[in-house]
Amino acid sequence: MSGIGVPVGEGEPQPAGAAAHRASPGVRAWRAWRAWRRSRPFWGGLLILAGGLEILMTVWAPLGVVLHVGMQNFIGYVVPIVIVLCALLLWFHPAQRVFYSLVAIVCGLGSWLTSNMGGFIIGLLLTLIGGALAFAWAHDETV
Repeated sequence: MSGIGVPVGEGEPQPAGAAAHRASPGVRAWRAWRAWRRSRPFWGGLLILAGGLEILMTVWAPLGVVLHVGMQNFIGYVVPIVIVLCALLLWFHPAQRVFYSLVAIVCGLGSWLTSNMGGFIIGLLLTLIGGALAFAWAHDETV
């Protein structure tokens, strides 16, 4: 057979990186997202972020729902904002994960007194579980 119409190199083994260059933009974006997510305590940060936002939303709840426990002024807003910042810092600066996770855990426990019983307990639990996950996370160099 003369090979007319057959692309050059078809049927020959391709180098390892050749398949990555031919992947669609969506596949490349998904692979980049997965690599970024695996290189940091993503799930711990996500739970801390959800807990901090939930605590912050209960501080802004209507007065009929809010339990006025503790200092509702400045500290009631600062604690959930610090929790949200710790979650973002866990994602974007994972080298300091131990410090950020401990700060999130301490602020989560402090939210019991300052922010409506820790966001009616739900935000407190999300923050504590996320902080524990982030604290225990270890980067696997082989992946």
